Amino acid sequence: MMPSPYRRETLLQQLTATPTWDLIVIGGGATGLGVALDGLSRGYKTLLLEQVDFAKGTSSRSTKLVHGGVRYLAQGDIGLVREALYERGLLLQNAPHLCHNQAFIIPNYTWWGGPFYTIGLKLYDLLAGRLSLGKSTHLNRAETLRQLPTLHPAGLRGGVLYHDGQFDDARLAVNLAQTCIDHGGTALNYCPVRGLLKDAAGRVTGVRATDLETGLEYELKAKTVVNATGIFVDEIRQLDEPRARPLVQPSQGVHLVLDQAFLPGAAALMIPHTDDGRVLFAVPWLGRIVLGTTDTPVPTATLEPRAQEAEIDFLLRTAAQYLTRAPTRADVRSIFVGLRPLAASTAGSTKTKEISRSHKIVASASGLVTITGGKWTTYRRMGQDTIDRAIKLRQLPAAASRTAHLAIHGAASSTENTPGPAHLAAYGSDQPALLQLIADNLALGAKLDSAFEFLLAEVVWAARHELARTVEDVLARRVRLLFLDAAAALRAAPTVAALLAQELGHDAAWQAGQVATFGELARGYQLAS
Repeated sequence: MMPSPYRRETLLQQLTATPTWDLIVIGGGATGLGVALDGLSRGYKTLLLEQVDFAKGTSSRSTKLVHGGVRYLAQGDIGLVREALYERGLLLQNAPHLCHNQAFIIPNYTWWGGPFYTIGLKLYDLLAGRLSLGKSTHLNRAETLRQLPTLHPAGLRGGVLYHDGQFDDARLAVNLAQTCIDHGGTALNYCPVRGLLKDAAGRVTGVRATDLETGLEYELKAKTVVNATGIFVDEIRQLDEPRARPLVQPSQGVHLVLDQAFLPGAAALMIPHTDDGRVLFAVPWLGRIVLGTTDTPVPTATLEPRAQEAEIDFLLRTAAQYLTRAPTRADVRSIFVGLRPLAASTAGSTKTKEISRSHKIVASASGLVTITGGKWTTYRRMGQDTIDRAIKLRQLPAAASRTAHLAIHGAASSTENTPGPAHLAAYGSDQPALLQLIADNLALGAKLDSAFEFLLAEVVWAARHELARTVEDVLARRVRLLFLDAAAALRAAPTVAALLAQELGHDAAWQAGQVATFGELARGYQLAS
């Protein structure tokens, strides 16, 4: 039997088997994965290195939307909206197992709201063109309450329904890493870049990286090095130019996860203008409701940002203004915070509304290419634009991008007739093999936690095929339990540790350490009442 291409040992061997890479990408979030896959689609020998786990940072902490950005339309950024709507359509085609059409409703409590948002969303539909997910429609009061039964009825005049995309962000990142490997690339997590290699003329010629599991250091040569580390791009830039001016202004977005009883039904709620000018979403996701988000500038980037009390109060207070049952701190099942890598204003403004959501690509005098800004929806275009820049700089030979219609690992148009729990549809074309794993060992069909559908087999699958190395990798980014219910994730941690230890060859001490480390992390996702 051929060894799995996703085994860490196999991937590490590829580091030394390739004398010079065409492309080394630093960063395993949405942006870095997009760059790496675009490079591979053009035939370049490509290596991606991530300091922790894929999508550990911002890319697993989004509002779970694949969208053009209704709020950007209101700001008049037509170009960004058109680009994002096009990319939204491509992503739903390329990863149908993870991305789907989601109906949103904007409730109307003023006489002018209905016509205003109806006209605006008709423009949104028009910009989507042939990749539209459905026409926006005006709803009367009764229909709005039928679709959003927990919406405050007092003063409600009606609503406007429109369509956008929804997805599982971290699972998409894992599938993109698998896609890179499927296309002959190498993608390694837990392998941070510690330094840049340069020739006598000061040109970047590669990177110095460390495998965190073995402690081994590697000097890896490349024709092109791309810095796609999101909120950490300035740290890599300072390895190149210690006095480099910051490109990123971090802004954090807080999300609260509630029981679906707060917003039953299939439609999501979108409030375009809250009392402080922000946008609020309440979106059904994996049997829960994700409530968010905030937009708060923060001075430094961290891997585990924490919510400020004012942000939590804002979300709960605003939800109470629109929902008949006001959520309290005790109702929050999990709280997660993401940092947006917003391209900093050249004027030095710290107001996030003045900071562009579009992406920005810069090349240093040494040839280091840095990509920053952007959002999940446009990850593919960001990758294409970055490689185009490297070609323009003559670091890579010209070749056409082939990612626009490149199926992502697991892509399957339908798994409705496949036996097994409904949530396993997220595995797409991998689902039959996962079910076979259970058929071969019926014990793996047991649940990780009685309150959720996740199975023991998914832990084994994550270790064998999805590059998971820790309890956190599994519970945060492979089965998403930490983001759905932090208490349930804590209960499941010992079981996950035992399964991973068996799969990865670790001892009891490793198991205990993993449970303790994850416990400390998970408590940060719980909200004290």
